[in-house]
Amino acid sequence: MYDPSHLRTFLAVAGALSFTQAARRLGLRQSTVSQHVRRLEDATGRQLFTRDTHSVELTEDGEAMLGFARRILEVHEQATAFFGGTRLRGRLRFGASEDFVLTRLPEILEGFRHEHPEVDLELSVELSGTLHEKLAAGKLDLVLAKRRPEDPGGEPVWHDRLVWIGAERLRLDPGRPVPLIVYPPPGITRARALDVLQRAGRPWRVVCTSRSLNGLVAAARAGLGVMAHARGLVPPGLVRVPDRAGLPDLGRIDFVLVHGRRRPSAQQAADALATAILAGGDRLHQPRRPGLA
Repeated sequence: MYDPSHLRTFLAVAGALSFTQAARRLGLRQSTVSQHVRRLEDATGRQLFTRDTHSVELTEDGEAMLGFARRILEVHEQATAFFGGTRLRGRLRFGASEDFVLTRLPEILEGFRHEHPEVDLELSVELSGTLHEKLAAGKLDLVLAKRRPEDPGGEPVWHDRLVWIGAERLRLDPGRPVPLIVYPPPGITRARALDVLQRAGRPWRVVCTSRSLNGLVAAARAGLGVMAHARGLVPPGLVRVPDRAGLPDLGRIDFVLVHGRRRPSAQQAADALATAILAGGDRLHQPRRPGLA
């Protein structure tokens, strides 16, 4: 019922929110991209995008199709590999942001290694900003990280909001600077937190800096201050800071998959891992089960 090529085009448009950028990324004409989306909409009987001359947005049905498209493509790839007798090989350099340290991403990677035992997977866990820099320098093949404000690219894994979190017992004094627990530059949440506080005219001071999420969480649990974090990934032992604290809104954050320069030896493995992560994206909202390293 749903052509895999149409589904891939749909995901590319959903990731870029641009038919032009999707066409460039896929190496297709823009008219072909529009045709693929139109045929998918005809197949579903639903409108998947609202679009005009200035913007492209997913409809509610389009948001629902994201999950279906990812799962369909994952099963399609598994069937193709099984009946085609192909085995992926090579070295894949994958980068994941610190945000996923406490999630069930290890389970997805474990499943990938089981499906593709001959792929040599190299994992780097860094700040999102650092991962984007390494990707641009050709040091990584695939990155799972927050989307940078200046970079509209990437396949969306999910959309979330940034919120202020801290220890439940923490009380902020409105007459004193906001005590901040932050990543060092080029942390994306750090930049967002400082920007919204500055625009709100709210003074702040950094009480803890760490490149490790575990380090930031330890400081927050100790009641040293507040940190900006994705609402769907709040670590155990921490809670959202109540609105009565008067902290400014941090806005939306997007988590995306971004491919690096296409190395022939890594391209198929990168595509397979991206499909596995997109299909298992819902599990990234869930805490890691005990016993997983």
